[in-house]
Amino acid sequence: MDITIPTEDTMLELGQNLAAVLAVGDIVYLLGNLGVGKTTLVRGIARALGYKGRVTSPTFTLMNIYNSIPPIYHFDFYRLEGGEMQDLGLEDYLEREGISLIEWPRLKEADLPQEALLVEINLQDDDYEKERLVHIWAQGDKYQSKIEGLMKVVYPGHR
Repeated sequence: MDITIPTEDTMLELGQNLAAVLAVGDIVYLLGNLGVGKTTLVRGIARALGYKGRVTSPTFTLMNIYNSIPPIYHFDFYRLEGGEMQDLGLEDYLEREGISLIEWPRLKEADLPQEALLVEINLQDDDYEKERLVHIWAQGDKYQSKIEGLMKVVYPGHR
């Protein structure tokens, strides 16, 4: 699924739409260069799930917990090396009653679940002032149904 995102408000709206199809236990991997809007997307998800506090990238803290319903575990692995990920106890959070949103998942280096929803945000012409191109795809049947649900939310009337 590909979506063009012209503004920050549109990215927030995409996050709200994404929240409509997420459930407890879901994992979303967020891919894309620094500053493309990954945390803005997370902010949209958090707002839709009732979190009213500040949403920031956990680049230095590695994880933020947002007390929404269900809770959101927001990870950022940008500063980690592959071996360091083994010591995080990540599986403890992935098995809790929340939604895990993981920026910079480093899928080739980490022992992360293969089944997930993946959201890749790209700049157009390497220009931060232009619209973003968002590609969303699924790994696993559970997440494929979420893509179908998202299509219905983003494109009403889609069958």
